[in-house]
Amino acid sequence: MMKILANDGISAEGKEALEKAGHTVSTETIEQDKLIEVINNENYEALIVRSATVVRENLIDACPNLKFIGRGGVGMDNIDVEYARNKGIIVSNTPAASSQSVAELVMGHLFSISRSLHDSFKNMPANGANDFKVLKKKYGKGVELRGKTLGIIGFGRIGQSLASYALGCGMKVIAVSREEESVSIPLTIEGVGRIEAEVKTTTDISAMLAASDFISLHVPKQKDGSAVLGASEFDKMKDGVRIVNAARGGVIDEDALLAAIESGKVANVALDVFENEPNPRQDLLTNDKIATTPHIGAATVEAQARIGLELADIIVSNFGSK
Repeated sequence: MMKILANDGISAEGKEALEKAGHTVSTETIEQDKLIEVINNENYEALIVRSATVVRENLIDACPNLKFIGRGGVGMDNIDVEYARNKGIIVSNTPAASSQSVAELVMGHLFSISRSLHDSFKNMPANGANDFKVLKKKYGKGVELRGKTLGIIGFGRIGQSLASYALGCGMKVIAVSREEESVSIPLTIEGVGRIEAEVKTTTDISAMLAASDFISLHVPKQKDGSAVLGASEFDKMKDGVRIVNAARGGVIDEDALLAAIESGKVANVALDVFENEPNPRQDLLTNDKIATTPHIGAATVEAQARIGLELADIIVSNFGSK
């Protein structure tokens, strides 16, 4: 049986499942600079992380007893995955567990930035009693989602889950992926049952940018560090486009984004992720055209339970139970 360090935590359901299988689980958070020492001194064989803990080559080399590295979530850019696997370490994430929660956050942001709810929520408590008519005029030029085109960049599990919600709201979906394919999107409607909608993906991101009223990104951080949306991509978009990024910081060039907002090319933006987490730049946080959340895409009670149980299943299937 294994000693497991869940350094960024694990759900009670996941911890219980692992302990029931005979494994030992610690949820103590160890600072990054102390992690190697603690893993070796406590003889941890498995390390579970989310986005806060970084697992690079130096840690992998310094901790020869590690047999498993688990990422509670989708993106694994905080782990040197191939290097670890070449060392014989099993590395796994939980791609299915948080898709719905991220998609729902994006939908919340889409509704928010289409009606400037994020800014209204800030100003009404402070100024609503005295400037009600002024604020009513300021926020009275919103747009509707139904009938609009949503461009989704990256059409994996999260992109497809988002498409199901958007289609249910009456939006048109243009999905960009590496290959052109036809994807069946299930929609479950209470009282009706499950129906299927077909989305044909495209590799032509330029055409999608030109056609979309809203854009949402669902791609990993690029290996070369380049942005998926930069100045040239903003130039191709409709005037007044609205954008959501709940993928990774760095997939949008933040300087180019601010310039596009200033010029009016971009009407509103929602950001759940930032280049410099956990210290995002202040001019993003205070811009009244930008809605912000602190990287909470997968942070629902239901998603965390699913993530913990999925990690437990992976560990038990690979390393057994008592």
